[in-house]
Amino acid sequence: MTTSAAPLRVGTRGSPLALIQARAFIARAQEAAPARGFTETVIRTTGDATQAAGTRLADIGGKGLFAKEIHEALLAGRIDAAVHSLKDLETSLPPGIVLGCVLPREDPREALILGPGCGASDPGDPYAALPHGGLIGTASVRRQAQLLRARPDLRTATLRGNVQTRMARVASGDFAATLLAFAGLRRLGLGDRASQVLEPETMLPAVCQGIIGITIRESDAELSALLAHIDDADARAAATAERALLAALDGSCRTPIAGLATLGPDGTLTLTGLVARADGTFLLQRVLHGAVADAARVGHELGTSLRADSPRDVFA
Repeated sequence: MTTSAAPLRVGTRGSPLALIQARAFIARAQEAAPARGFTETVIRTTGDATQAAGTRLADIGGKGLFAKEIHEALLAGRIDAAVHSLKDLETSLPPGIVLGCVLPREDPREALILGPGCGASDPGDPYAALPHGGLIGTASVRRQAQLLRARPDLRTATLRGNVQTRMARVASGDFAATLLAFAGLRRLGLGDRASQVLEPETMLPAVCQGIIGITIRESDAELSALLAHIDDADARAAATAERALLAALDGSCRTPIAGLATLGPDGTLTLTGLVARADGTFLLQRVLHGAVADAARVGHELGTSLRADSPRDVFA
């Protein structure tokens, strides 16, 4: 257990976006505990170390590789809290680790980044600027599936790296375009670099996109009590529904899955879920409504429904 006298050691990946997210958490935590000290520990993860061109996360162990070493440090007591993009966390956390809090959600939409060979953006046709047969860079099967469903003429190739690296590859003409989380661009102060922001009706985002999650040791009651003061209730409800959807679908990183929960002023929750084939030849999207208090049940029911009505090969 941490003590009030000891600085809180915060673990994070070392990318520019990860550091911004870690500092956003520290700022909120300092407001709740102004007498507490905080230190930042950068941890290089397997996911960061395997950014080779053409390598998909699914081929080397999945998105959990962005948290593996960080959670090892947490369990070993080298850090006290870990900051993550919640969309990068697996639905089942390692034994002894819990989601201590989530921060308010940033804009969850997708941003289309166009290269020099593209046409002009058209609000009426989100993909109008993409050239016929254009090569789109992405490592996300979720993005790939939805894009090819709308534009089967397009081609895709793996593009990994931090936000700046991917944008540079597009600007250099290696790819006609790419897709990035608008939340990340906004946090980096690069929101104006989005050629077009895609509404969820055009491209459904990743589960928990735009939410920062903080993991801690389950046994750390003192820190758990501190984080309860900064836990965002709306983001927590959305994350609960979306992660329950993902858990019910039980897909791998090779399965295109998307989900977005929105909360109404009357305490209702609307969850949209999607499952597809990576080549876009199958796509099933459904919506389920329920009470915010039933977020986990809504997610489970929608995920179960989508899985029951999807071909088995989608989850292979």
